[in-house]
Amino acid sequence: MDTPATLDEVRAWPALVSLTQAARALNISRTTAFTLAARGQFPVPIERALGQQRVRTADLIRYLEGESGGTA
Repeated sequence: MDTPATLDEVRAWPALVSLTQAARALNISRTTAFTLAARGQFPVPIERALGQQRVRTADLIRYLEGESGGTA
């Protein structure tokens, strides 16, 4: 698994990111991310864009800030 992304890194990402990239921010494996998404249990909403699953970076940031108490 890749090194988890920091909150500051995530803040610099584009508006929509892949499920794989979101998994990195959440420190979960790609396989776990896709499993959770298939079950409707991914911790942030998933969008469909051009036939692919994407996560809004803003939703990801809100989730991560809630987990860390709002600190970077």
